[in-house]
Amino acid sequence: MKVVIQRVKRASVTIEGEVKASINRGYLLLLGIGKEDTRETADKYLDKILKLRIFDDEEGKTNLSLSDVNGDIMVISQFTLYADCRKGNRPNFLNAAEPARAKELYEYFMISCREKYGRVESGEFGADMKIELLNDGPFTVVLDKEMLGY
Repeated sequence: MKVVIQRVKRASVTIEGEVKASINRGYLLLLGIGKEDTRETADKYLDKILKLRIFDDEEGKTNLSLSDVNGDIMVISQFTLYADCRKGNRPNFLNAAEPARAKELYEYFMISCREKYGRVESGEFGADMKIELLNDGPFTVVLDKEMLGY
């Protein structure tokens, strides 16, 4: 699993010309699911994401979590995080999970996120989406399995 966490002032996702979802201050999560990922993997990532302290406190130090600032979450599936560009100029996506498996884990991640946090919006798995955001900072964190210690 790979997750790009962008701290945002606001974000929205548009599908076929219609705004499907929008959030205010919080996280825009770009979620890539790999071949070896499981529900346990998703649980570890979500736990880390919800505990991250990347919002400024009253002294300007990144010391507050998403819940401390009453933030929102938007999750966008993004298999392209598994692009392998080592050979040639056209990326391959051989390490990304097959679509059916990726959709299952994406939906599991969304359900778990809503159960543990509640204020969650999403794009649509497999859709052509247009994402708009106002990055706050900018402050972007990339999580992969090496960062989570497994």
